[in-house]
Amino acid sequence: MMKATWIWQTDMIMDGGEQILRFSRNEGINLIYLQINRQMPKETYEAFVKRAHEAQIAVHALGGDPRWALVEYRDDMLGLADWVMDYNGSVTPEGRFDGVHLDIEPYVLDQWESGPDEIISSWESNLKAFLSKLSGSGLERGIDIPFWFDHFTLENGTSLNEWLISTFDHVTIMAYRNQVDSENGIISLSQDELELASKLGKKLLIAVNTKEMPQQAYTTFHGHSKEQMEQTLQLLSSSLSSHTSFAGLAIHDMRNWKNIYQDSSEDDTVPDGEEPSKPVPDPTPDPDPGQEPEPEPEPEPQPEPGTEPEPEPIDVVPDAQPVQRDEVVRGTYIWESGEVIRNSQDILEFAMEKQLNWLYVRLDLQQPFSAYSSFIKQAAAAGIEVHALGGTPTWAMEYELPRMMRLVNYVKDYNRAVEPDERFHGIHLDIEPYVLPEWRMDPQQIISEWTSNLDAFVTELRKDSNLEASMDLAVWLDKYKVTGEDISLSKWMIDRMDHVALMAFRDSAEGSNGIVDVTKEEIAFAEELGKPIYISVEIKASHEGNHITFFEEGAAYMEEELAKLKGLLKHTSFKGTLVHAYTYWKNAKP
Repeated sequence: MMKATWIWQTDMIMDGGEQILRFSRNEGINLIYLQINRQMPKETYEAFVKRAHEAQIAVHALGGDPRWALVEYRDDMLGLADWVMDYNGSVTPEGRFDGVHLDIEPYVLDQWESGPDEIISSWESNLKAFLSKLSGSGLERGIDIPFWFDHFTLENGTSLNEWLISTFDHVTIMAYRNQVDSENGIISLSQDELELASKLGKKLLIAVNTKEMPQQAYTTFHGHSKEQMEQTLQLLSSSLSSHTSFAGLAIHDMRNWKNIYQDSSEDDTVPDGEEPSKPVPDPTPDPDPGQEPEPEPEPEPQPEPGTEPEPEPIDVVPDAQPVQRDEVVRGTYIWESGEVIRNSQDILEFAMEKQLNWLYVRLDLQQPFSAYSSFIKQAAAAGIEVHALGGTPTWAMEYELPRMMRLVNYVKDYNRAVEPDERFHGIHLDIEPYVLPEWRMDPQQIISEWTSNLDAFVTELRKDSNLEASMDLAVWLDKYKVTGEDISLSKWMIDRMDHVALMAFRDSAEGSNGIVDVTKEEIAFAEELGKPIYISVEIKASHEGNHITFFEEGAAYMEEELAKLKGLLKHTSFKGTLVHAYTYWKNAKP
């Protein structure tokens, strides 16, 4: 039976990986997915792999990027296959990788929002090329997939899950829950995949999570004791043993898993035969945990009832330094996360040329903080406010809230680590679940999960920061109501956010179907609620018709129409305009 884990921090093997191997031996790990840094010397990998093999631990080369699902990034993915095969050909047999493991999550791409079918098609093509390149290499081929991929199909009608399970040597199902047999537990979520794999004669690993997931504690073992986690995993393994496809467990990931075990005190161990109980808080807890108490302290004077001071917030996220900019917002979206890293000067020059003072920038959460700090500092000096950008249609679904919170946590941690003029001013979401097949079947259920996720997003932001919460809003969502409430969905979202960007995708300011006309309901809501509204327009080619975009007319005509809005929208809530998006705008007709 396999027991696997991921190591995303490749530099953990620089010293030979002694801590990794010690932890692996203690926990019975016999398979490691090790992320490949192609710049690291091969000798470092060879030394670690040899030691792992001596300990009877297989090592698979790990790689992945959501963009590897796109045709234009195929060569990068194939480069991993080439690197591993070249490496294996240059070292002794004892130092060779046993397999290659992919973690590609294309549903986080902004392109997914316009419909997943095209991305799934290109991803299938890329994976076929990748597997073909590895053919005959002797390397085992594995991939991570979420439990909900059975909702999607390939062009030939085969379910995406079935194709992936049948094509790879083994598949790891990300069934991120901490309950085994509840209605929404691990067994229930992975049942279909296990049965399908058994039918296909394939092997599955069932993966659980140990990373902290704010607002989504049920998706992780973070916060559980070592004993609780081990008992749950033993029960899970026993319960799944009847499936011929069940090959073992995988725990994501080693760093967070180790932290759980380090946080579990040896005093918490439970005698054999006894169930772990919830700790009972000390009625007089030490006001300074971690310090040795003074002997026989004098009792502290107690405050009068009703006068107790509010507890100080823990690890508050510091504010960004205010940007000296025009009061009227003029901005754009940068969707390609690599643009800011590769072409920061081009972006800033474009922003200055177009007199922009506002940017929504999509982040690559695998990047170090230093990837963004210099850009934001330069932007701030140029009078440009920067907000982090993220979102896909599936972020409206309950199971995707952890992914949303991952962005929130990254931005918070980033702002804690950098200088005031290098900080983000907010987080902006673009979530459009109405492109999903589920919307057509039951939009109210989607709305219920969507509003719940947005509520959790805003709550988490406001808990310990002044980061601005914002989102894109389709102008026709006012015809829907919040599930179980007599309030327009648009009004609810405008009220919950600090600001919204109305996707008023029309190519004229005036007229019965112009920008002013299609936004009048939302503008009225914003006026009533005292909330700011930005108008967002499109300059990308659109299959929905020429009236949706300024693509045909060009940038100069768009500027003329946007200039009219100041006179037409005499509302205190109207605060500026945005153009979607940078890549299309810079390549637009004059």
